[in-house]
Amino acid sequence: MSNYVLEVENLHTYFKTDNGVVKAVNGVSFKLKQGEILGIVGESGCGKSVTSLSLMKLVPSPPGKIVEGSIKYKGHDLIKYSEKDMQKIRGKDISMIFQDPMTSLNPFLRVSTQMIEAIMLHQKTDKEAAKKRAIDMLSQVGIPAPEKRIDSYPHQFSGGMRQRVMIAMALSCDPHILIADEPTTALDVTIQAQILELIKELSSKFGTSVIMITHDLGVVAGMCDRVNVMYAGKIVEHSPTYELFEKPAHPYTEALISAVPRLDRPSEERLNSIPGQPPNLINLPDCCPFYPRCPKVMDICKKQSPPEFKIAEDRTVRCWLHKDKGEENNG
Repeated sequence: MSNYVLEVENLHTYFKTDNGVVKAVNGVSFKLKQGEILGIVGESGCGKSVTSLSLMKLVPSPPGKIVEGSIKYKGHDLIKYSEKDMQKIRGKDISMIFQDPMTSLNPFLRVSTQMIEAIMLHQKTDKEAAKKRAIDMLSQVGIPAPEKRIDSYPHQFSGGMRQRVMIAMALSCDPHILIADEPTTALDVTIQAQILELIKELSSKFGTSVIMITHDLGVVAGMCDRVNVMYAGKIVEHSPTYELFEKPAHPYTEALISAVPRLDRPSEERLNSIPGQPPNLINLPDCCPFYPRCPKVMDICKKQSPPEFKIAEDRTVRCWLHKDKGEENNG
């Protein structure tokens, strides 16, 4: 029996456009342990959100399509599941919190209608028991007077409260995996901290595995057990969180960390930035996609795409700088 609740292997998700094929996810592999919080971090456009939609098989088709790979949930490959089978998985076994709750909640339906329907569908319970469960979940996520607020419409909640409703809905059927796709993007910092603490607390309480998708390294540092750093549709570095910040292995990870504002730096000091732009995912070079922006670029970087080198226990990196150490560990 595997120790992992989710195993993603060589996942490719492409989008056909008038200009060519966008390789949004281009060979992603990772594993998720029971009860852990795994971070996926990177710039906008690196493939984080498309990866999460692929896991739920929610990629809009056309133009998108999962063209290769496997997504094994408890040993069963979801790629082979029909839409009818996936409807039984979504919400019950794997739930998702989307970036903007206002576009995820139906504005014409009361919160009670939206929550009760999902609970009745997946938990095979009657309406009264489902409403009781929904009120209990709203209480768990800190919504005051949940027995009254449950009959409100989404627009009657603030942004932070709507996000709490989304979390309550996502956890109402006791999923094994919760995918949080930048759940705090539209919130102010105080509410952000509350929402993140809430996700962490509920994960610990229910034993739920969490995939936290974000571009905020502060969130990663405070929340995650392990981290995947994505660039141009691939995971370029995988590491336990502490080791990633202690000694980043990929120049892109170093650049991301150095670009974070810090209180221990002089206020007049300029913030670091990563020069250039991410590559065009339609015409990806057959070499390291980061080399035009990399301060440590070598000749081989411009000619060959680096494989994944294992540099330590539970640490991998796609960078030619680690060729010798990587081969030693892989051997």
